[in-house]
Amino acid sequence: MKRIVRDRLLTAEEATKYKAIRHQVAQELPSLASRHHQRMAALDQLQEILRQLKAAREAKGLSLADLRELTGMDRSALSKLETGRRANPTVETLVRYAEAVGKRLLVILADAEKQ
Repeated sequence: MKRIVRDRLLTAEEATKYKAIRHQVAQELPSLASRHHQRMAALDQLQEILRQLKAAREAKGLSLADLRELTGMDRSALSKLETGRRANPTVETLVRYAEAVGKRLLVILADAEKQ
């Protein structure tokens, strides 16, 4: 982190303002970190779904070219999906892939944890 060096001292008003900001950040940081970890856990779940889809494709003996024929999706897009280089696939994409390998994608809605 880059340290900020000032060529003058802060006024009392500025010092009070910055102190209040630091206090607010310190109070909000645990909540922000918690939300970040929850989002990362959701991304981990997506990666697990993609691993399961690839395993299902391989278990059926399908190549990416075969999957391209079944889904109508581009082979390179399928490869990027399987390797995680396509960070935000649509639900439609996941549904098409799942159906092509004989699976069903289930999406559930759960209550958010209280912050």
